This record gives sequence, structure tokens and C-alpha cells, in this order.
Amino acid sequence: MREITLSQAVNEALAEEMRRDPTTFIIGEDVAEAGTPFKILSGLVEEFGTGRVVDTPIGEPGFMGLAVGAAMTGTRPIVDLMFGDFIFLIMDQLCNQAAKTHYMSGGKLTAPLVLRTNLGATRRSGAQHSQSLHALVAHIPGLKVAMPSSAYEAKGLLKTAIRDNNPVVIFEDKLMYQDKAEVPEEEYLIPFGVANVKRVGFDITLVGTSSMVQVAEKAAEILALGGISAEVIDPRTIVPLDMDTINESVRKTSRCIVIDEGHQSFGVTSEIAARIMEQSFYHLDGPVIRMGAMDVPIPFSPALEDITVPTPEGVAANARKLMAGEMFHG
Repeated sequence: MREITLSQAVNEALAEEMRRDPTTFIIGEDVAEAGTPFKILSGLVEEFGTGRVVDTPIGEPGFMGLAVGAAMTGTRPIVDLMFGDFIFLIMDQLCNQAAKTHYMSGGKLTAPLVLRTNLGATRRSGAQHSQSLHALVAHIPGLKVAMPSSAYEAKGLLKTAIRDNNPVVIFEDKLMYQDKAEVPEEEYLIPFGVANVKRVGFDITLVGTSSMVQVAEKAAEILALGGISAEVIDPRTIVPLDMDTINESVRKTSRCIVIDEGHQSFGVTSEIAARIMEQSFYHLDGPVIRMGAMDVPIPFSPALEDITVPTPEGVAANARKLMAGEMFHG
């Protein structure tokens, strides 16, 4: 099977869905001629024109509001938010308008839009362009949240998001845009709320999101050298969250570490760990350990930035402690 980058997979998904459905359009800053700072959208304006690949002024609240209105009146906007850190600027349009449209109208209106944005540190982008803020929108009922871990997931999840009748936020890791994976040339979708067991194991479960799936897989390889068999699970979407697959794994292994690049406190790791302890408590041989980003603004210093997010070595070290029955917290 051919291999393409995550960036190319996103581009393909957008092109295919725009050819399939003439009501879809892209809106955001530098999406047309510039193709975004990461060049993901290169070539789309040449095929679909400036009427469907719409460059906007620097004004996130404005173009997000336009997208919500367009979605409510029969189109399917795909909003490109240049950096996930800018999500603070559009919280009212996204969380107080789009997320509630269906409910406030008694089901008469929907807001079928997609917000594409990114997350991730260690790119040397500073504290205001390196945050992982997916937990903020996962907290809001009415929004779905997808987190692709490879080019394959990025294409399948984005195509599903574009066809969904609810507002969907999809977070791509900035450092993964040039990562390659096998991606079929033929049509496929990845359903929301269906986790992927990336590696089968029997001693401990590692649940990772987005790029932390790769961290978990590398940690599993390290642990295997010491005779510890780790199962790796990629939830793919955190709203909806496939707890059936996670619980089935944890009840088999009896131990679990949840890894996410968002800040650890009040974050995705906390939510998943709490659900496991509520639903699988009597199958556990130890506490569910959370590993997220340190609760500090992402440092500008490369040396400091690199230690703010979970690493394979750190995950493997905590897994060994958990297997040994040591008392500690993540």
C-alpha cells in the first residue's frame, strides 16, 4: 500500500469531500494562495477557486461566526484555525452558538461544521503557539472531538467529520504533518467512538491520544525488552469516547497508564482515568496513572520544553513501577 504524509492525507480528504459535496467550503487565514503556514491546503484553491477556499482577514471571531451562520443555513463549512492556541478567540461562536444550535432551536436547525486546528509542543514555537487545548472543547456538550494519530486516521476521521451533522473539532499534531503512514487510495471512513487497539498486550494497558499513541508504542517496545507485554489503545475520538474497548483491555491487564499532551490537571487523562476507576475498579491491581504535560506554560527554552511532555522512556519507567507495585503518582 502507498505511504503518504499526514499533511497529504488531510489535503486528500478535503479535496475528495469538496468534490463529493458542493456545499462544502474552506474558510480561514492564508488558506488560499498561501496554503496555510504548514502548506496543507496547497493546490485546493486552484481546483475549487476562491469562492470555496476563502481567505479571510486576521479576525478569528469573525470568520468563525460566518461559518456558524453558513452551517445553519445549509452549507458545510470547514474552518481552518491556524493554531489551536487561537481557540480562545472563538469560544463563544463555537461553544455557545454552534454547540447549542440544535438544542436551542428544538431540533429545527443544525450546525454541521468542522473546525480543523492543531496542538503540540516541542516545535520551538513558544508558549502561545504550542498548547494542546482539546480538553477545553471536549468539556462542552454538543461538540465532537477527534484526535488523529497518523495519516490514516487523519484522512478517515476528517471525512467522517465533514459528513457529520454536528459541529466537530479535529486536532492534528503539528509535529506529525510530515510523518508517513499507509493510506488506501480507495474511499474509507473511520467511525467516531471506535477505538483502535494498536498493539496487543497482557500486562499493562497504555491509552494514548494523538502523538502520544506513538509515545505509547515506543514505550511498549522498551517494555517488551524487559519482558513486559503492553497493550496500546488509540481512542481516535475523545468525544465520543469508546470506553468499551478501554475497559475490555484494562480488565484483561489490570493496570493502566493514560497519556495525553494536554496539561495533566483537569484534563483528558483525568477524565479517562476516572471513568476506568468507576467502571473497572474491581479489576485493577493498582491506581490508573495519568501522564500529561506539566502544568506550566510551554517554555521557550528547548531543553525545558522537551521535558514538559511525556516521553517513551518516562512512560516505560512508570509502567515498571506500576508492575512492581510501587506507590507513586503520575
